[in-house]
Amino acid sequence: MAVFKCEKCGATKDGRCKPKKCPACAAEGCMQKQEEKKPAGGCGCCCKK
Repeated sequence: MAVFKCEKCGATKDGRCKPKKCPACAAEGCMQKQEEKKPAGGCGCCCKK
């Protein structure tokens, strides 16, 4: 999952797909991908339980 941040107001939203508009200020086309979220419990390749 990724974190998307609004370039206008700074609000963030977690999700797989880029939001069309900001959930806080409703600006369209301003959400930019910030970082990849790692699944809980490790990275999934070398940190398997």
